Amino acid sequence: MDILLLILGLLLILAGIIGCILPGLPGPLTAWLGLLVTIWAKVIPDDWSFIGVSFVVVLIITVLDYIIPAIGTKKFGGSKYGTFGAVIGVIVGLFVPIPGGIIVGAFVGAFVGELIKNNDAPQAIKAAFGALVGFLVSTGMQLIVTLVFLGIYFKILKDNWAAIANLF
Repeated sequence: MDILLLILGLLLILAGIIGCILPGLPGPLTAWLGLLVTIWAKVIPDDWSFIGVSFVVVLIITVLDYIIPAIGTKKFGGSKYGTFGAVIGVIVGLFVPIPGGIIVGAFVGAFVGELIKNNDAPQAIKAAFGALVGFLVSTGMQLIVTLVFLGIYFKILKDNWAAIANLF
């Protein structure tokens, strides 16, 4: 059973990495679940404080994933309409079954929001570009967190290799 849990943990972490890039799968949360499943193996010592702290990190990253595109919109001169549009676009983009749906959603949402506000296409494009930059920053943060989780997974295996080897 321990080997199955260790394999499932790795698969969840890898799915989390993929989920950072593809819409529809919450990357950091999926990777965190991989770490949780990993410590359920009897050969791995429980570290509930690490699991708790890493879960808080996942929650913060998840919230920032929705906020950063809006901040990017604002930093590039967008109004509250563009910011609100970027947030709506990211949410709508989650449900659009195309690669990059969230990216397109953030861009189009900020663009439409700015057009509603002042009907200035060049300014709307600038604000939409800010939303795109914000989304890319957010995706990068998620990817870094999930890659750190992958590194932690391999460190857990390395630190407990003697006990794991006895399973075979």
